[in-house]
Amino acid sequence: MSVQTPATVPREFAEHLIEALPYIRRFRGSTIVIKYGGHAMTDLERKTDFCEDVVLLSYMGIKPVIVHGGGPMITHMLDRFGKEAEFINGLRITDAESLELIEMVLVGQVRGEITSRINQAGGKAVGLSGRDGQLILAEKHLPFSDTGDKKEPVDIGYVGKVKSIQPEILQALDDQGFIPVISPIGVGEDGETYNINADHVAGDIAAAIPARKLILLTDAPGILQDYHDSKTLISTVHTRDVPQLIQAHVITGGMIPKVEACEVALRGGVNKAHIIDGRAPHAILLELFTHQGIGTQIIGDHTADED
Repeated sequence: MSVQTPATVPREFAEHLIEALPYIRRFRGSTIVIKYGGHAMTDLERKTDFCEDVVLLSYMGIKPVIVHGGGPMITHMLDRFGKEAEFINGLRITDAESLELIEMVLVGQVRGEITSRINQAGGKAVGLSGRDGQLILAEKHLPFSDTGDKKEPVDIGYVGKVKSIQPEILQALDDQGFIPVISPIGVGEDGETYNINADHVAGDIAAAIPARKLILLTDAPGILQDYHDSKTLISTVHTRDVPQLIQAHVITGGMIPKVEACEVALRGGVNKAHIIDGRAPHAILLELFTHQGIGTQIIGDHTADED
């Protein structure tokens, strides 16, 4: 019979657990909204990491709420049906046929896989769209486009923005230990269905609950001072500095809606928002339960120091 001595036990493992202890104690009983997107949705190992992280949070007494994207899957499906992509200000023009395909991908394919994987990992995931229980009330989004000397709103079809969130169904599921997995589909007052940016949905849901934290998974280390250099990560950004960072082109492109979602969440009472690299193994755990974290945290005037 072999006896394992203390020297053979990985010391680092115990140290990591002790480092995580105060965060586990602090966040227990809290709701954390996680926007799941990017490479973490397409790489098999990162899919597994994500689901294991979510289930572990649930076992710790933390209440995760998942909002998922699905851009690459949508593009692939539309290509199969010969639907050429047209964009205005980064938003896909969406006609009725495209909307039907988008909803089929998000609700039928993507959400189904996420809930199945979380359940296989030992969690209790329940799939929802914004139409269920009128969770996401939406209205048509009319972006502005430059036309000569003035900006005018442009109709890009069935693309919506969040009008309001009805969070009661999420709170009921959270209280019973279920993990909501939400497709970013909203319903208008006229019963019309709208596709909505998943980052914005996550921010509005986090504000409506309100959650303790909002975490956005992306394909970048976070906000970079120089987007060509991953070593220039800005670990903390205050909301009052966001306009200056946008003007300086530090926050650009797809990072803008993520930061906008963080600002909405913080104004709604969320304590901190985090933009992290979903390509990193177990990214959620590293951000939540280590002293240094791995991404950019967005804070507002009311942010508590202990978070």
